[in-house]
Amino acid sequence: MKKFMVLSAALCVAVAFTGCKSSESAYKKAYEKAKSQEQAPSTTDETTTTQEAAVVAPVESQPVTQAPVVDNYDNEPVRRETVSVVNGAGLKAYSVVVGSFGVKANAEGLQQRLKNAGYDAQVAYNAGNNMYRVVASTYDSKASAVQSRNQLRATYADAWLLSR
Repeated sequence: MKKFMVLSAALCVAVAFTGCKSSESAYKKAYEKAKSQEQAPSTTDETTTTQEAAVVAPVESQPVTQAPVVDNYDNEPVRRETVSVVNGAGLKAYSVVVGSFGVKANAEGLQQRLKNAGYDAQVAYNAGNNMYRVVASTYDSKASAVQSRNQLRATYADAWLLSR
């Protein structure tokens, strides 16, 4: 059985190498075509380039103006989940989640660290995923939530937006 497998593998390899061989005549035709184009007189090309050079206008430099950058917060990803507040004052339309835990005590530990850092942190429970979400801040507007998330990502790289 083993000899048969080795023999069939060798046969497949041999067929693959002989089937992919490129023909020498194709290379020869391409080489001859390139040579003929190289040797053809190019008087029409020279006259058109001289005419084009005469028509080209000088480049005028313009002062650089800066346009104000307007952030487009509509394209920011927001995760929608049904959560209930376990520990905190309540969530608004958009919240910044900095941690997710399966154990409530771990979530409350992160909540306490955030409160010590000056955030109004809350813990929300997602019954569908059986996860406790630690919310660092909550806002009515998406733009404010995005700005807060971007600031929090310096410390909590996996911060994300939650919408109820």
